[in-house]
Amino acid sequence: MNNVTVYTTTHCPFCAMLKNFLNGQNIPYREVNVERDPAMMRKLVATTGQIGVPQTEINGKWVIGFDPEGIMQALQN
Repeated sequence: MNNVTVYTTTHCPFCAMLKNFLNGQNIPYREVNVERDPAMMRKLVATTGQIGVPQTEINGKWVIGFDPEGIMQALQN
């Protein structure tokens, strides 16, 4: 079982595309809206060094941005 967490903001088009992709692939995920949770945003930036969203953590690996290929690769490893 994969552990997938997607970090998003409310009005991010790439976040919506990413969630649509995961839903279309029947990949369960947990969404964390960092716009509503500033502490999580600080943790995210400290962890990845990136301030943009979406960022996806898959079993401890990070995929930055809307990267379906990177997500599928991370799910297989």
